[in-house]
Amino acid sequence: MRVLGVDPGLTRCGVGVVEGVAGRPLTMRGVGVVRTPADAELGHRLVAIEQGIEEWLDQYEPEVLAVERVFSQHNVRTVMGTAQASAVAMLCASRRGIPVALHTPSEVKAAVTGSGRADKAQVGAMVTRLLRLDAPPKPADAADALALAICHIWRAPAQHRLQQAVAQNRLQQATARHAQQAQRGHQALQSKQSKQAQPAQPALKGRTP
Repeated sequence: MRVLGVDPGLTRCGVGVVEGVAGRPLTMRGVGVVRTPADAELGHRLVAIEQGIEEWLDQYEPEVLAVERVFSQHNVRTVMGTAQASAVAMLCASRRGIPVALHTPSEVKAAVTGSGRADKAQVGAMVTRLLRLDAPPKPADAADALALAICHIWRAPAQHRLQQAVAQNRLQQATARHAQQAQRGHQALQSKQSKQAQPAQPALKGRTP
């Protein structure tokens, strides 16, 4: 599996490509940052992010795009910028038919370091170790993008099994409902046929005085 991780942001949008399967050593295929000038118009910045993501999709042809799920922060402006960059990345992938997976920061930290409260330094150190790199990727946005890709590769089998179990359960429930409806319909038909088959009772004649 080849996954493009995207740590969304307007000024620095981290991107990283990791290849491999759960339970085996992973390989980094590329890492970097798509940058936009803070003084540029919002529309131009979003176009620049789109172009940057498209270049990564063209070059590495990932099977999945893993994006950090936007969560609430005190700084509303930062949240808005993150959400906008995230939407651009998701649009680029969806336009090509590439599946998109969302992971929360705590999920990524827990998957990579074992603790959902790990700081950026700990995440960078574990990414360096897991991908057998000489040094942590810089800036931290790049390391976070690789962590997202790693998280998805490791979580994908469990998520797939869960989705299969949910789908199987829904199918069983739908089959049971269909059987119940068919049984009720059959019983109603039998009742109607039974009433129609009963002989009509002769009318009683009145006695004349």
